[in-house]
Amino acid sequence: MKMILDYLEAIEPMEERLRHHFQDILQFKTLKKGQFLLRAGHVCRHIYFIEKGLLHCFYARDLDQVSAWFMKEGDIAISLQSFFQQKTSYESIQALEDTELSYITYGELQFIYRIYPEFNFTARLITERYYVEWETRLMGMRKKKAKERYDFMVTHYPELLKRVPAKFMASLIGMTEVTLSNIKNPKKSS
Repeated sequence: MKMILDYLEAIEPMEERLRHHFQDILQFKTLKKGQFLLRAGHVCRHIYFIEKGLLHCFYARDLDQVSAWFMKEGDIAISLQSFFQQKTSYESIQALEDTELSYITYGELQFIYRIYPEFNFTARLITERYYVEWETRLMGMRKKKAKERYDFMVTHYPELLKRVPAKFMASLIGMTEVTLSNIKNPKKSS
């Protein structure tokens, strides 16, 4: 719980009463590797902060599983559309490692926005950060060749390349596992 409070304080210092409110409502959850945080077809009713571990966000396309993103320590984990609109999710979120999470409900977040209007500023800064990161990822992957997409991941997200299984990483950057292996080990493919 301390990690999420420190994360929020680093963005914008909180009044003592808001900090106490968070301490009262924050819940804690653990997932074992392979367990689901959210399954497609369900509503994302909680906003999570990853204290430890790694999550895989993906969706189904035909018979394939398509990786949308990976979330690690210090990240917020939600299915965006499902959480903010409180409708069923088209994505699933699954633990790739044993994971520890702090979380609150959608209703609790809305209550905080109303009762502690200063938190709206913090939430806006978090939203801006994630929107810029999303756009950076999108532009780093769009209209690029396979090697350039891989190089983008090496430059911007090297820790994910070490922790994420190759089949999921290949899916995220839009290539087969064989292509990814050949890019990572060019001498082996010669």
